[in-house]
Amino acid sequence: MAVENQNDYLTGFYYNLSFKGADAAFQEVSGISKEMSIEEVVGGGENRFKYRLPTTSSSQNLVLKRAMVPASSKLIKWVADTINSGLAKKIKPKDVTVRLFNSKGKPARTWVFHNAYPVKYAVSDLKSQENQLAIESIELAYTYFDVV
Repeated sequence: MAVENQNDYLTGFYYNLSFKGADAAFQEVSGISKEMSIEEVVGGGENRFKYRLPTTSSSQNLVLKRAMVPASSKLIKWVADTINSGLAKKIKPKDVTVRLFNSKGKPARTWVFHNAYPVKYAVSDLKSQENQLAIESIELAYTYFDVV
């Protein structure tokens, strides 16, 4: 039985995110999850239990948060073009890649989110009494993701 080395554990702060056309820095990436739904079926004549059968898998939206950047950003232009068009224009999905690095700076885990497109854009509350960065949040829907 192999003993795990504490130095092999990955930290959640050393990562990057990229999409076709640009890399983007984010302070937080969340929503990396998959879940398989189940359907409960009652067996005929057997009332003590229900069969729990797998159905489809589902995922949450990928949520990206960072300090606000100038509106000239390629990512912000893509978000604005997608959300502001009101489906008058064709949505242009992109594959989004998130890489988590080990302590030596080499990719240890990579997630590729296929056919991602923006579905929500939000800005943190603006408060005159606090000295904090304005944070923008972008939510991306996607078809599925692979772990590479």
